[in-house]
Amino acid sequence: MKAVLCKAYGPPESLVLEEVEPLKPGPGQVVIGVKACGVNFPDTLIIEGKYQFKPEMPFSPGGEVAGVVKAIGENVTGVKVGERVIAFTGWGGFAEEVLVEATKLIPMPDGMDFTTASAFVMVYGTSHYALKDRARLQPGETLLVLGAAGGVGLSAVELGKIMGAHVIAAASSDEKLATCREHGADECINYSSEDLKERIKTLTRGRGVDVIYDPVGGNYSEAALRGMAWEGRHLVIGFAAGDIPRIPLNLALLKGCSIVGVFWGSFTARDPQRNQEHLRELATWFQEGKIRPHISATYALARAADALNDLLTRKVMGKAVLLVDENA
Repeated sequence: MKAVLCKAYGPPESLVLEEVEPLKPGPGQVVIGVKACGVNFPDTLIIEGKYQFKPEMPFSPGGEVAGVVKAIGENVTGVKVGERVIAFTGWGGFAEEVLVEATKLIPMPDGMDFTTASAFVMVYGTSHYALKDRARLQPGETLLVLGAAGGVGLSAVELGKIMGAHVIAAASSDEKLATCREHGADECINYSSEDLKERIKTLTRGRGVDVIYDPVGGNYSEAALRGMAWEGRHLVIGFAAGDIPRIPLNLALLKGCSIVGVFWGSFTARDPQRNQEHLRELATWFQEGKIRPHISATYALARAADALNDLLTRKVMGKAVLLVDENA
């Protein structure tokens, strides 16, 4: 089978596509024939040794796949060969096959194709956990989403609207903000041409925002936090800007607000039952047409480096997907 391999830490161009031995499941494991694999920001970090997990080399990036169960190991129950599934793997997905613990499989919702399925779990799972459990977002509250045209950003915009919030989307171009409006944003901020803090103040009539969804970091975090309402919640999702900000903690004191970490991957391991409840709710919302993953680009497996570079240079709106099977 073919796999995109990281043999030494480096940029996307250092990845190689090679023929490797087919996978065999061990006890409790299944082999998935990968149809499509979502491309996510952690994939750009893991190949440079900058992610919290460092797989043994050589390894394939790609933590979110959709495909068909191909083989089943010993002691696996409730799973059949040929079943359509989604799996959150951490890495290994940029390949024709991936090995997964059977307990990590998620049945594909009815009516969902493989391409959509590969772009669904990570972004919506992260945002659902962030807004529902960590922020406890309430109807009528104001939600500011930074990096709102990205994968997790657009999912946060959609879920914020479902939860009854007034959603302000912030992104770096008018084109990206137009996409945010298509997915439900009430108001928009172009932080390439507008002062983020002052624009928040204007849009909220000086009150500030109740919840900040921040997958960006860099210089935008402090500016957004300065536009926080009393007893607001600043959700730390990630640092797509590259820099981890050093926040003056006096801002948290003055605003009586909370800075809240969101580590969805750890949550799924620590509370799998709660995570399954979240995923069932998300599947229902998808089937009802309330959420719709925005996939702006698809790539063949051989173009994995192009997909990662487009993600790094902010060319992707919503999600990018590797099509391991062209018919996905």
